[in-house]
Parts: sequence; structure tokens; C-alpha cells
Amino acid sequence: MILEAVYLLPAAVWTGSMTYSLALVQPRSAQFFTDDDQLEDFITVLAHGNRWRVLAMAATLIASAAAIIALGPWAGARVVYGIALALDVAATAVFVHVSWRHWPARVFALPEERPGFRRKLRISARAILLLVGSGFVLTLVASVGH
Repeated sequence: MILEAVYLLPAAVWTGSMTYSLALVQPRSAQFFTDDDQLEDFITVLAHGNRWRVLAMAATLIASAAAIIALGPWAGARVVYGIALALDVAATAVFVHVSWRHWPARVFALPEERPGFRRKLRISARAILLLVGSGFVLTLVASVGH
């Protein structure tokens, strides 16, 4: 069904981008930049402008899951996509917190506060990956199995 594809594509993209960031970008950036100010500048440049892209992806996930729940192409779809919808809303809430609370505070953090902000960001990123990734896998298995 088209709506399932509309849901699964951004779910795969968000899951993949979070995995790539956590597994490669963040650790390798920390290895490459020995100067903490340069590392912060690099991370800020990477993050710049992504807020609205991620929110558009989240809105697509939430809207398509809600549409699948409403239209119910098969009996189990309402349950599976209902769970995925709850997971995506939770992931979006974590992202909104990071985007509007964590980053502004991090930008003005003192150098000695930065490791704490990085640790909190990794925890938030893992939470987003777990939430979105779980919804993606759940809906993919259910859609393929159907």
C-alpha cells in the first residue's frame, strides 16, 4: 500500500541517519579534532539547518501512521501503526527537546561543560534511534508479513 511506503521511507532514513551519526560521525569527529573549539564548530556546522528536515520527516511519519490507523488496510495495521505512532511521537518529543533546549544551552556552554552536553546528546540520540528504529522494524515486519 502507498501509505505504508510513505511511512517506511522516512522511518528508514531517520533510523539510518541516526545509526550513521552515532556509529561513525560522532566518534570519528572526536578522533579527528583534537581542539575542542574546532570540534564544537564542526558539530554545529553539521547540525545547522537539520531541525526543519527532521521535523518534516517526523510529521510525515506521524501523519502517515495516523492515516494508516484511520484507513486500516488490514486488521493488524491499526495496532502495529498505533504502536509505531506512539514511538514516533516520543522520538519527536526527544528531538524537540534537543533542538530547542539542548542546542541553545550547548552553544553558550563553557568549555568544561561541553563533555556533559555531548554525553546528554548521545543519550538523546540513542533514545531517538531506539524509538524510531523500533517503529520502523515493527512496521516493516508487519508490512512484509502481510
